[in-house]
Amino acid sequence: MTDKAFILWHSMSDQALAANIGAFVKHHRLEQNKTQDTLSHEAGISRSTLSLLERGETVTLATLIQVLRVLDQLQVMNAFEVQQHISPLALAKAEQGKRKRARNTKTQDPVKSDW
Repeated sequence: MTDKAFILWHSMSDQALAANIGAFVKHHRLEQNKTQDTLSHEAGISRSTLSLLERGETVTLATLIQVLRVLDQLQVMNAFEVQQHISPLALAKAEQGKRKRARNTKTQDPVKSDW
């Protein structure tokens, strides 16, 4: 199966994962018809650093983010979003503390004015 949905990412080596990231960057660079020189200049990195990234070699996380930003591919960061999940028990306790009714408060004697 070559469908990306069936790739077992956890079974891949670090080098294979880096190569996949590099292929992603290269694909989107070519899709936008940008040369390595153009993209590296726009991202504020050297062309050799971009070449390392596209070959799956070691680069910094900041470099990857700069390149993704220039390629307008920051949506991949959605995979790293942390979502808070509340347990059913905690939800029930939170609901228990909420007000169920409004209370009619009696007003005290109005303040008399000299008007």
